[in-house]
Amino acid sequence: MFANYLIGLREGLEASLVVCILVAYLVKTGRRDALLPVWIGVGIACAISLAFGGLLEFGSRDLTFEAKEMLGGSLSILAVGLVTWMVFWMRRTARHLRRELHGKLDAALQMGTGALVATALLAVGREGLETALFVWASVRASGEGTSTPLAGVLLGLATAVVLGYLFYRGALKINLAKFFTWTGGMLVVVAAGVLAYGVHDLQEADVLAGLENKAFDISGAIPPDSWYGTLLKGAFNFQPDPTVLQVAVWLLYLVPTMFFFLAPQRRSSGTPDAGAAPAVRGTVPAGAPSPKEG
Repeated sequence: MFANYLIGLREGLEASLVVCILVAYLVKTGRRDALLPVWIGVGIACAISLAFGGLLEFGSRDLTFEAKEMLGGSLSILAVGLVTWMVFWMRRTARHLRRELHGKLDAALQMGTGALVATALLAVGREGLETALFVWASVRASGEGTSTPLAGVLLGLATAVVLGYLFYRGALKINLAKFFTWTGGMLVVVAAGVLAYGVHDLQEADVLAGLENKAFDISGAIPPDSWYGTLLKGAFNFQPDPTVLQVAVWLLYLVPTMFFFLAPQRRSSGTPDAGAAPAVRGTVPAGAPSPKEG
């Protein structure tokens, strides 16, 4: 449940910040008439994400065992690639996210209602589709039932919505750079487990060899059905009897990815984005109304 709560919180907060920036900009510039198309775009993005999650969950139930394992392994690897790109993208662009969104919104305002809907849909929909895919892959890797992971995701999303609202009202300040660094690092660990399990799926589908070559087996010390075995499995996709290939892939992904993710960023020689500091430090984006204005 923890891994799925983390995914819901991380992805949900990114989407909440995007909506917060768009809404605050429209309110400050006196374009409240454009709020409805933005909210329509957000609603469509949420509906598409839910439909995609449902398709992943129910669309594969009638497949053969080998086909299920091949699909699960392939999508797990794709999910790891997307979430890895996402954490690095947010780390790199958080400093000028507000300026980028303002530019897209200005262009959309000139083009009309349809462009406003599309801007909000694309900005939020990307996060929703990534969340649906990664949660589905994480649930398969953890071996949990459907209800517990879903509860974790919903709780994470609810927390993100509350935080986004508090940011908008100016009632909460948090160092978002540190927040995204910590949660990004934890997601990299979760992604390593998902990747290893995806390789295991492909081994069971006979796409990859080496299923019988176990790196170690500590099932006696950490029984999979014990409370601590279940906790490790649910939080980090831990497996007590991985294959040699799983361990190799886990290490080859986790070590270099974590190294580059935690490495200090190179600062650009140009003038820093003056409008980006509020979004990174957790203050209200410029243009957001004060509590009295709302």
